[in-house]
Amino acid sequence: MIIGYTTGVFDLFHIGHLKILNRARKNCDFLIVGVTTDDLMMKYKKKTCVIPFEERSKIVASIKSVDKVVEQDSMNKVEAWKKYKFNKMFVGDDWKGTEKWKKIEKEMDSFGVEVIFFPYTKGTSSTIINKTLEKLRGNELF
Repeated sequence: MIIGYTTGVFDLFHIGHLKILNRARKNCDFLIVGVTTDDLMMKYKKKTCVIPFEERSKIVASIKSVDKVVEQDSMNKVEAWKKYKFNKMFVGDDWKGTEKWKKIEKEMDSFGVEVIFFPYTKGTSSTIINKTLEKLRGNELF
């Protein structure tokens, strides 16, 4: 059985999130999704989520292509591998080639894990949605 693993904040769930989850599931037999905790989001990105962790987890768990949802309370991918023993890790290609992910790819390779980068959905992201909402609120259209 091929176990896949991917992570995300999944705040303001959008089509890009759905595409990566569906595509990941097509590349494995069992998909584990790590949903970033509110604490990790604050620590890592210095941002507060709009949707609380528990609700984001339930939203992700309701997606047909997701077999299991787990807490992502650390950015350490080796720790995640030790817990879940996945064979493939799925990541948006906006991370491909960065120093951080070159290191992670090397670490994962030592465990026999294939890191697969999927195309980032252009034109849609939580950041774009948040900026649009800020503009709407500023113009009192919201």
